[in-house]
Amino acid sequence: MRPPLRRNPSDSAPRRGRGRGKNQQQRKKRTCRFCDAKEIYIDYKNEKRLSRTVSEQGRIIPRRITGTCAKHQRQLTIAIKRARHLALLPFVADAVS
Repeated sequence: MRPPLRRNPSDSAPRRGRGRGKNQQQRKKRTCRFCDAKEIYIDYKNEKRLSRTVSEQGRIIPRRITGTCAKHQRQLTIAIKRARHLALLPFVADAVS
């Protein structure tokens, strides 16, 4: 005779998620860099500002890491894409030799 099937596999199995345990500290919520500077428009010609939010490989760093708000992350994405199109920023990083 077979044992009864479990409906939900997580009922009896131990949880191994990435939840906050007792040993982990609470991280301070990052504030938006552009909101702090009270910027209305993110300029695509400002290479230094845009290059801070692009990784070494040329990828746009997500807002959960940079701490930018949703409004400015959308503007930032558009500005980075414009700068790439005008060859102000690279699409991808140079090959490592």
